[in-house]
Amino acid sequence: MPGNNGKGADEDVVIIGAGAAGIAAARRLQAIRPDLSILLLEAGDRLGGRAWTVGLPDAGDIGLDLGCGWLHGARTNAWTAIADEVGLTVDRTPAPWNGGQRLQRDDAETHAAQEAIGDYFERLESHEGDDTDLAEMLEPGNAWNGQIRAIGTYITGAELERASVIDYNRYDPGPGPDWRVREGYGTLISRYGRPVPARLGTEVTRIDHRHAGRIDIRTNQGRLTTRAVLVTVSTNVLAAGRIAFHPALPEKIEAAARLPLGLADKLFLRLAHPQALPADTHMLGSNSRGATGTYQLRPFGAPVVEAYFAGDLAHDLEREGGEAAFSFAADELAAQFGADIRRELSVAAISAWAAAPHIGGSYSYAEPGASDLRAVLAAPHDGRVFFAGEACSRSRYSTAHGAYETGVAAADLIAGSLSQNP
Repeated sequence: MPGNNGKGADEDVVIIGAGAAGIAAARRLQAIRPDLSILLLEAGDRLGGRAWTVGLPDAGDIGLDLGCGWLHGARTNAWTAIADEVGLTVDRTPAPWNGGQRLQRDDAETHAAQEAIGDYFERLESHEGDDTDLAEMLEPGNAWNGQIRAIGTYITGAELERASVIDYNRYDPGPGPDWRVREGYGTLISRYGRPVPARLGTEVTRIDHRHAGRIDIRTNQGRLTTRAVLVTVSTNVLAAGRIAFHPALPEKIEAAARLPLGLADKLFLRLAHPQALPADTHMLGSNSRGATGTYQLRPFGAPVVEAYFAGDLAHDLEREGGEAAFSFAADELAAQFGADIRRELSVAAISAWAAAPHIGGSYSYAEPGASDLRAVLAAPHDGRVFFAGEACSRSRYSTAHGAYETGVAAADLIAGSLSQNP
């Protein structure tokens, strides 16, 4: 196999990107090939990538997840067992979509909306033939299209017109329900990465794989050589050419460009008096329009509201800044609970994933006709340049456990491609 004779390289394996995929790959390699030297390079200042937990003073061990927050398909999600392994708490309170508490009326209008939403998703799932976008499955003039658009946007991070029906139908996170990590999903992933040798603040700008015996990697902190490299950066970073490959890998760049990151941002609002709102209750901001937030009131009983914005609304609020996001959320909460609720609220934490310099968004979606490019992105090149990340997963894209699984799969391929050191 290529790469077997790189005895003079600085490292056996360099992994670029310390998110779920990169950390999973590194831990897998440590377990199955302890003879290999591994180095994790991360452009940012922390481990975890799109999993990022911040604390809340006076909230004990509760973490606020500014990135991924739910253990989707929790019963078979690898991170569920890892949480126990590293001493964190899996909270099994039902998610809103798994029967958790929702703030909604039980009336004819609500039932009509639920029926329209159910019919829309049935049309998606029964679609056959050519790939199209998710908006094509809307019924023109349906009174509930706004709410359908909102839900679809939360799923993909993009407006319905941009995302593939076939890709949507391939999504399968595994058996539910969905659970949470009390201390935070970001806490879980970063803690799992602690045993891995890592360099933070190290941005890779060029991967030169011309030479049979070594790969040369150029970073903002200097150069190093390796026998194999695993690239786990986001599709937006790849598509923007932030890492130059020599020779070029145009099929990877094209695949990344057609599997762009949608956007989902979170705003956590502190409550002056927790009893002002019900605990662990879900609320949709508006039942009629697509540009609306979804709210988890007092997750884990904490004195906060978690507001979630996606798609064009998230882009608009991110550009306008935290004050605009606060005003938007306060307006939607006041419409439900009355104007006095505004006096209860202040900003506890906010994300801006589109502006995150080494990420550029939240999770990947496929443009119509691009779902098969996930496999193109995931395929190794020349047995020495490997790829992993949620966008490489055919059915668990957009999830941290999909990223984990692609990282483990890449690690197994790397282990097989490198000969044992003498």
